[in-house]
Amino acid sequence: MTDIGLRREGQDRRPGGTDVARLAGVSQKTVSRVFNNETNVSAETRDRVLTAARRLGYRPNGAARALLTGRTHRIGVVSLGTAHFGPSSLLVALERAARRIDYSLTIANSFEEDVTGLVQAADNLLAQGVDAIILSEPVDDGEEALRVDVPVLTLGAAPAVHAPTVLSVQAAEGGDAAAEVTEYLLRLGHRTVHHIAGPQRWWAARERLQNWRKTLIAAGADVPAAVEGDWTAGRGYEIGTALARDPDVTAIFAANDEMAVGAIHALHEAGRSVPGEVSVVGFDDIPVAAHVWPPLTTVSSDNAELATVGLTYLVDFLNNPDSPPAPPPRHVHRLVIRASTSRPSSRPEGGDTGT
Repeated sequence: MTDIGLRREGQDRRPGGTDVARLAGVSQKTVSRVFNNETNVSAETRDRVLTAARRLGYRPNGAARALLTGRTHRIGVVSLGTAHFGPSSLLVALERAARRIDYSLTIANSFEEDVTGLVQAADNLLAQGVDAIILSEPVDDGEEALRVDVPVLTLGAAPAVHAPTVLSVQAAEGGDAAAEVTEYLLRLGHRTVHHIAGPQRWWAARERLQNWRKTLIAAGADVPAAVEGDWTAGRGYEIGTALARDPDVTAIFAANDEMAVGAIHALHEAGRSVPGEVSVVGFDDIPVAAHVWPPLTTVSSDNAELATVGLTYLVDFLNNPDSPPAPPPRHVHRLVIRASTSRPSSRPEGGDTGT
């Protein structure tokens, strides 16, 4: 690579693609291919172009590129306006993954209490000119389908969508997280599993409840009534206080870690040991889950991996829109077993040791 152009021409004018091409020793077309994420560029050439761009302080002109290619390299994300760990951590992971592939994200929040929030958020994104829309942790806005004129990627369960192309990334086939949690607790010897559900407007919460129930039915176990929470530790504590009064409760699956932590607090306060008398499992593997007492068994969903898998799948399609979409990739959850679960203790009234 030569030193031509290293005099920071930006003092006189903004460096352009021709400057990058000259410094990298490639054609301007190759520079365009690199910044459009086209695949027909070798890794070595791509590195040379990106290194030259960094040395010059070059940034591609998004408006000009959109005029040439018909694409903005901007993806819209419909996210819930919430500080809960799952949605917020996924949003951060999507932003990081997008930057690595030279895309920008535009975020529109769909607030849980707004029954038209999903449609309004999508309309706002379309008005800003996005190449595609990602639905991240959507809630149910009723029976009306979402209608958009750009490709849509859904992460997990989602509402009905009418779009030119709808892509999705789901949990690994046969390894659904809620089913795996329920099966795990039954294998430990618990007669059934009680569920502290998330708010049922959330598609993710609905999916966890459905798979918990289906797994109990398939195992021939009793299906206790699920109690709907609101994702908070306070509501988990309230529900846990009621469950603690029932001596038949030996296993609880909470739809997120915060409600699980609240339930453990209530159980301790009621004099019921965890996991000696009651096993508790959460969902999300929030950072504090490994440091509560006892450390919480939970489901880890690697949001960085989910964001990378989902964006790669979407961008591959955007780069080759005339080819049939690849089969949907699978995102694998992982059950993290810690000290909040164990085999049920012997109980004189039932005589069941769990063996």
